[in-house]
Amino acid sequence: MNGILASSGSGAAGLGSIFVMYAVVIGVFWFFLMRPQKKEQKRVQGMLATMEIGDTVLTTSGFYGVIIDISDEAVIVEFGSNKNCRIPMQKSAIAQLEKPGTE
Repeated sequence: MNGILASSGSGAAGLGSIFVMYAVVIGVFWFFLMRPQKKEQKRVQGMLATMEIGDTVLTTSGFYGVIIDISDEAVIVEFGSNKNCRIPMQKSAIAQLEKPGTE
């Protein structure tokens, strides 16, 4: 009878260690996956907040252009030296921002 009580006590301790192990694994996933993603989102939001007319942008499709108009959700970007090549796009389609005068 003592053997049965001893084994049930170690089962509860084993269950607790499993919960601790799951908590550690979830913490590691958060630290290596979620945290860097949130930092990147903050960086992108900061970049989009500082956008101004005349800034050079790189779109997610790889095109360079100059911002000629900005609204709440969209920007109009002029590509190349052709003044007729103006394309409206979402702000989320901008991957990189370069201010004029900085290299």
